[in-house]
Amino acid sequence: MHDFAFILAGFVVGTVVGLTGVGGGSLMTPILIFGFGIKPYLAIGTDLLFAAFTKLGGSVALARRKIIDWPVVGLLSLGSIPAALATIYVLHRVGPADPAVQRLMTTTLGVALLLTAAATLYKAIKGKSTPRNIDPAQLALATRPRHPALPVLFGAAIGALVSLTSVGAGAIGVTVLMLLYPLLPLPRIVAADIAYAVPLTLVAGLGHASIGSVDWHLLALLLTGSLPGIWLGSRLMARTPDRVIRSLLSLLLAYAGAKLISI
Repeated sequence: MHDFAFILAGFVVGTVVGLTGVGGGSLMTPILIFGFGIKPYLAIGTDLLFAAFTKLGGSVALARRKIIDWPVVGLLSLGSIPAALATIYVLHRVGPADPAVQRLMTTTLGVALLLTAAATLYKAIKGKSTPRNIDPAQLALATRPRHPALPVLFGAAIGALVSLTSVGAGAIGVTVLMLLYPLLPLPRIVAADIAYAVPLTLVAGLGHASIGSVDWHLLALLLTGSLPGIWLGSRLMARTPDRVIRSLLSLLLAYAGAKLISI
């Protein structure tokens, strides 16, 4: 019965990710901590690999459609992957099960969820103003950041945040990309965000696995539910008002974030 509950949780989160592009770490980690009583370090480590495998399929499909701008992915990864490795090294040195580390994880996770809620609400309100198409001749200009160092710096901040909390690669990543690449169409922003999240969450997840912070049986159950959920959500996306979904999701994330900070 417990196994079915994990599969159902994976299905629900997978459907939300398919509908909105947000929810992997933002929803799954609080569900595991509050709903199932999983230790924060195990919830975060398991969720990182959960995100890596679910977003890998999306990246393959997006790459086939040729809408991933690899220079954008490369600059973000240049900052995020070293930051993820450094964060995992620190966790390895101090021990993820240490009470002070777990307290830091839950507090940081709460702040990350509040930021994600704000970013999700921002996209719900302002997302429609983002261009959806672009002339191929203008693509080179659109993939130029405001400053070459900014994607690397923001990537490093997101890499550390994701490694510590499993949250940040979704809504926060998309919002950062919208600010850094204002001329880039929204589908390409989402595609770049999904693509760079794969190596980031994989590196961070394997790092957590190396220090014993991954429950492999739990991961298998969550993926069993999430894969059909993502398939369903991606097909419902065209029929569901985007702003309504993102607004409701932002309220849910804000509640989870506030609860994590208060414990």
